[in-house]
Amino acid sequence: MAISDLYTTGKHKQEIGHFANIVKIAKADGDISEGEKELLIRAGKNLNITLEESILILTNPEKYPTNAPVGYEDRIERLYRLAKMILVDGEAKLVEVQLMRKIAIRLHFSHDNVEKVCDEAIHLVLNNNDLEDFTKAIKLVNKD
Repeated sequence: MAISDLYTTGKHKQEIGHFANIVKIAKADGDISEGEKELLIRAGKNLNITLEESILILTNPEKYPTNAPVGYEDRIERLYRLAKMILVDGEAKLVEVQLMRKIAIRLHFSHDNVEKVCDEAIHLVLNNNDLEDFTKAIKLVNKD
């Protein structure tokens, strides 16, 4: 097995964990809406999740741990995708926001600052900021 095969496996595990987190957000308020289904399909494709993996993850997302990327910008991108899922139906429900905060901590955002970071993330997505502007703004809010 080549070193590149190991890297791909590790990266794929991160992508599976992230997809599971997106599924958890989608399921947090009960049923998965049509908008959430569409976003899950797009996210799955973007994360190279197979149909078989998607079905397993949808069935039991809690089985898959969060494997935070090492890179700070990659972790911010994950936060962006979580905020997009929360707002796909136009509102941020408390149960979804609380789950997002837990996931953000597992993505290595500071426990002391996670509420501020997640609130800003939701605000930025609600105002249609793209990933580049989102990243800049989160870096300002999450100064360490």
